[in-house]
Amino acid sequence: MPNIELTNMVMVYDTAANKALVIDRVKSWAGLSFPGGHVEEGESFTASAVREIKEETGLDIRNLKLCGILHWVNAKTLDRYIEFLYKTTDFSGNLLDKTEEGRIFWLSPDEIIGKAYTNNFHKYFPLFFEDRYSEGFGEWDGDGPGRVIYQ
Repeated sequence: MPNIELTNMVMVYDTAANKALVIDRVKSWAGLSFPGGHVEEGESFTASAVREIKEETGLDIRNLKLCGILHWVNAKTLDRYIEFLYKTTDFSGNLLDKTEEGRIFWLSPDEIIGKAYTNNFHKYFPLFFEDRYSEGFGEWDGDGPGRVIYQ
């Protein structure tokens, strides 16, 4: 039976500064992304996102909007990795500089989109920055992820 891994990622957006919170990850994998993590047993998707943001950034977030789901299937094993993607502009608290996950900082959408990436973060952009998709589906085969189909 295939394994299913449930995760989340959240774009915390400061409308006054026109910037989103990013993390330059060093744990598990390296590269820029929005903060997030795994859904724990017995936890709702939204509650897991709120918890992960608090753990990774120090911020308390509210009023999350689901902006899409990105799921990957392993073409060989049929294992699935499913990410629930959220946005919010409602946050408070003291931002941490870094955690064991990596350094945390703010970037404008143009700075985020214009960066060079060592991971697949750019494949999430249509779901975070465009309001025309609700789902992305991609395959990986052990050599790395392939293209994503947006619907």
